[in-house]
Amino acid sequence: MPLPPHQFTISPEELISTSKVAFKVLPDPDSLFAHMARSIANEITANNLAGKPTRLILPVGPVGQYPLLVNICNQERISWKNVFTFNMDEYCDWQGRPLPSDHPLSFKNYMLTNVFGKLDQELRIPYDQVHFPDPLDLDAISNKILEIGGIDTCYGGIGYHGHIAFNEPPNNLYSKVSIEDFMESKTRIVHLNPDTLVMNSIWNTGGNPYNLPSMAVTLGFKDILASRRIRLYCSGGSWQRTVLRVALLSEPDIDYPVSLLQDHPDYVVISDLDTALPANISLL
Repeated sequence: MPLPPHQFTISPEELISTSKVAFKVLPDPDSLFAHMARSIANEITANNLAGKPTRLILPVGPVGQYPLLVNICNQERISWKNVFTFNMDEYCDWQGRPLPSDHPLSFKNYMLTNVFGKLDQELRIPYDQVHFPDPLDLDAISNKILEIGGIDTCYGGIGYHGHIAFNEPPNNLYSKVSIEDFMESKTRIVHLNPDTLVMNSIWNTGGNPYNLPSMAVTLGFKDILASRRIRLYCSGGSWQRTVLRVALLSEPDIDYPVSLLQDHPDYVVISDLDTALPANISLL
């Protein structure tokens, strides 16, 4: 464990004052998702007014911001015609190939159906400006990011063991990855770690890990760290209290990849109050 025991029990106020990175606490998940939605909408609006493109890395998890974001954009007539999006990751089948487009766990299907497809027609992002990591062409997404001038903001969350996208802690007894190499990691196919399969099965497949894809394709840390801004949102409540503290307080540790973001020049973590509470031991 990369933190001394007393740091798991400090108050949210102490967490704010001792955090190594910029940290904001909001009252509840609704406030957090509203903050995330408004941040994305404001960024697009500002760039539209300046005649500049908006280039975003976006997650599927968290997703509570997206219905709010769609409503804001439709009501305020915020055009996505000059927006370029790059999704963080995507599940793959057991052979490392793309999931069918209609698979219920497809991140691409979620974004096209529930986000881009719900924008009013005249506001919608052009399809060729929507990008997902492709396990059959791993360098395509990074090349496109370079072609359009880099990423303005990477939005995301933090996984149970500190993973950003599916950049999980390396889990191979006979192969070690240095912090330096991990921070230079590129888009790649990964076998998901057992703890991720358990956690994701609780959320997505009724607790059945056998119904969950065991592989994924993910953007690497190189593209994430090259973003001009990084904004991570945490609303997991009790299960996320430990990893939030690791993100904010620990020394860089490859066992919790989120800790490797601390030196980024424009990096903010936003949490709801429940997630910022002490990670106390309890029977209930």
